[in-house]
Amino acid sequence: MHISRRTLIAGAASAPLAVATAPLATTAAQGVWVPDRTITMIVAFAPGGGTDVAARTLARAMEKDLGQSVVVVNRPGAGGEIGWSELARARPDGATIGFINTPNIVTIPIERRARFRLEDFSPIANIVDDPGGYWVLNDSPIRSLADLVREAREKPGQVAYGTTGVGSDDHLATLAFERQANVRLLHVPFAGSSQVRNAILGRSIHLAAMNMGEGLNDMRNGLLRPLGQMAAERWAPVREVPTFRELGFDLVQGSMRGVAAPAGMPLPVMNRIALSVEHALADEEFKRSAAQQDLPLRYLGPEAYMTALRSLRDEYTALWAQHPWRD
Repeated sequence: MHISRRTLIAGAASAPLAVATAPLATTAAQGVWVPDRTITMIVAFAPGGGTDVAARTLARAMEKDLGQSVVVVNRPGAGGEIGWSELARARPDGATIGFINTPNIVTIPIERRARFRLEDFSPIANIVDDPGGYWVLNDSPIRSLADLVREAREKPGQVAYGTTGVGSDDHLATLAFERQANVRLLHVPFAGSSQVRNAILGRSIHLAAMNMGEGLNDMRNGLLRPLGQMAAERWAPVREVPTFRELGFDLVQGSMRGVAAPAGMPLPVMNRIALSVEHALADEEFKRSAAQQDLPLRYLGPEAYMTALRSLRDEYTALWAQHPWRD
């Protein structure tokens, strides 16, 4: 995820690998871990959203590499806290891994006393980096960001927008947009992007703040229209959609989604799962599926991923000091 510090602030080491439990399977003499049972992959958002789609696509490819089933289990709620708390408490033996999302994974412990912190996880690999976007129904009278600003000024606090929760990338981006445009919108949080999509299609909200990959199929089917994308540069599959910067708003935002494990995972187990993710990303079937689902892939290995997460935490800690995003 790319964040404009000027927008969000002015406009406004991996966990120790202590072996706490016995590994899932015995380690071979050469130090290669082999799983001997089904692996659970926790997704902290509802089925059908961008995170769920990416997780299930990756799980299928990992199964081929590991020789064991990788079962996705959805634990939505509280902006991701329910699922990530379960992941943090799981035994670090390789039997349980999960998907984590930015910025929620770092913003939740900043904004409240959470049941997890970043150090409770061992990041394995980032998979997706999906730019944010604003979506309206194809027949909406709001046809541009300028229209949105005009509508919001005429009806302050009445234009409802949906997000995946307080402190999500969609929510923080919209708070920055409100500050820059000098408007006030009505926030309606949901448990996942699939619910945001249902709400906009059901006409219960005026605006869906969803990542570009999550709205692309509905755009192609003529159901939704994007007002702008929050990428630094236009994302290729929606090259016709201008960026917020091109439209006069210095706003770059999105969501990184990747695989993590409970902290304390033995190094042979951690290395084997990380290798499985690498193999999955190189798998031709996975690449075809990712392309068909318009997943904006961006791979980061364990160290680079943790570095990126810590950097984001520093940025959002500074943002919270200036512009707390909870009442």
